[in-house]
Amino acid sequence: MTRFRFTLFWRIFLSIWLAMAVTMVASQLATRFLLDRERQAIVRQVGLQEIAREAVNLREQLGRAEAWRFLRMEGERLKLHLMLIEKEQGQHRLPRMVRERMQSNWHPSKPAVLNVGGGYRLIAWPRMGGEGWLEPGVFRMLELVLTFVVISMACWWIARLVSRPLKHMEGTARSIANGDTELRVSDTIAQRRDEIGQLAAAFNAMTDRLCQLLDRHNRLLRDISHDLRTPLARQRIAIELASDEGADRALMESILRQNERLEAMTGQILTLYRVSENGGVVEQQPVKPLSLINRVLGDASDYAEQQGVDCKLVASNEVAAVSILGDPGLLQRAFDNVLQNALDHTPPGQSVDVELTVANGQVEVSIADEGPGAPIDMLNQLFEPFFRADESRGGKGWGLGLSIARDIIRAHDGTIEARNRQAGGLQVTVRLPVFFGD
Repeated sequence: MTRFRFTLFWRIFLSIWLAMAVTMVASQLATRFLLDRERQAIVRQVGLQEIAREAVNLREQLGRAEAWRFLRMEGERLKLHLMLIEKEQGQHRLPRMVRERMQSNWHPSKPAVLNVGGGYRLIAWPRMGGEGWLEPGVFRMLELVLTFVVISMACWWIARLVSRPLKHMEGTARSIANGDTELRVSDTIAQRRDEIGQLAAAFNAMTDRLCQLLDRHNRLLRDISHDLRTPLARQRIAIELASDEGADRALMESILRQNERLEAMTGQILTLYRVSENGGVVEQQPVKPLSLINRVLGDASDYAEQQGVDCKLVASNEVAAVSILGDPGLLQRAFDNVLQNALDHTPPGQSVDVELTVANGQVEVSIADEGPGAPIDMLNQLFEPFFRADESRGGKGWGLGLSIARDIIRAHDGTIEARNRQAGGLQVTVRLPVFFGD
C-alpha cells in the first residue's frame, strides 16, 4: 500500500497561507472585541438618556451655559466627555478626533450618539484614561503586531521543519565519512512523507550499499593477501633450492626480488586491514619518539645508501625527554612507510630531512624529500589506498604506504598531512600527543 505523500512544497505553501489567514482572522476578532468593549463601556453608563433629557430641559429653560455646566459635572462623574448638539448644527463643534471617528466606516468605532427629542443629540466619548477609548492607530498597530508574531512563528516552524533534518543528515554524513559506517539517518526523518523523507531513505539505502561493497572489497583483499602468503613462502623456498642446485643465479635473483615485492605487498595489505578492523584500538605503551625514529633510520640505512640518498636528522632538546603512547611496532611501520616514500622519490645525491620538535603538547615529526612533489589538488588523496600520483611521484610501490601510515597515526589520536615545500619536494608532517605519565 502506497502511503500518501505530503510534499515539502505544499507544506511550506500551506504553512504560509494558513499563517496569513490566521493573522487576518485573529486581528479582525481582536479589533472587533476591543471596539465592542469600547462602545459597551459608554453605552452601559446608566442614565445617559436621563442626563440627555435633563440637559435639553436646562438648555431650553436656563440657557446653553447651564446645560454645558451640567454636562461637564456629569461627565466628570462618569469619566466621559458629554456634548449636546442640535441636529441642524452638524458636527463642526466636535473635536476633530471625534468627528473622524464618527465619519469612519472602517469599523463601528464611533462615539455613542443618543438621539433626544426636540432635535438634539447627545454625543458621549471617554475622557483620556477612561475605560474603553482607543485610538484607531492602536487597532492598526495591533494588526501589525499580530501579523509579525504569527508570520514569525510560521517562518520559524518552516525553517525548523527544513533545517533540522538536513542538519541531522549532514552530521550523519560527516560521522560516516570519519569511519562510523554503522550510523544511519534516524527512522523519524526517513519515514517522513515528503522530499526530505525520501532523501533520507535514499541516503540510508546508498550508505548500506556502499558499506556492503566496501566490506566485500576489504574481505576480498584480506583473503587474497592471506591466501598468497603460503604459496609465496613456498615459492621462496623453491627459489633458494633452485639457486643451491646451480640454476641461473641472475634469473633466480630476479625471481626472488619479485617474490619479496609480493610478500611486502601482502604484508602491507594485512597491516592496513589489521588497523582498520580493530576500529582504531591498538596496544599502547610509552614510546620514546627519538629512539623510534632512530630505529626507522637505521633500518632504512641500507636502502638509502643503495638509492644514493642521505638522511639528515634534526631533533630539539625537548624531544629526548618526552614520550608518546602507542604500539611501537605499528608506529615504526607508519614512519618507515613515510620515510620509504620519501626515499623512493628523492633523486640520487639529494637528501631527506627528518626533524623532531615538541609544541603545544604534541610531538611533531617532519619528513621532507627533495623530489618533484605532488599536484596541490592531489595532496589529500596521497593518503588514500592504492592512490598514486603517476604524473609526478609514480613508478614505485602500490599506493599503500601512506594510507597505512595515516590509519596507524589516526589510531594513535594523531594527525598526518602533506604539503609541497617551497624549495621543492614533499613534506609529510605527523603530530602525536605527548604522553604525560608517571
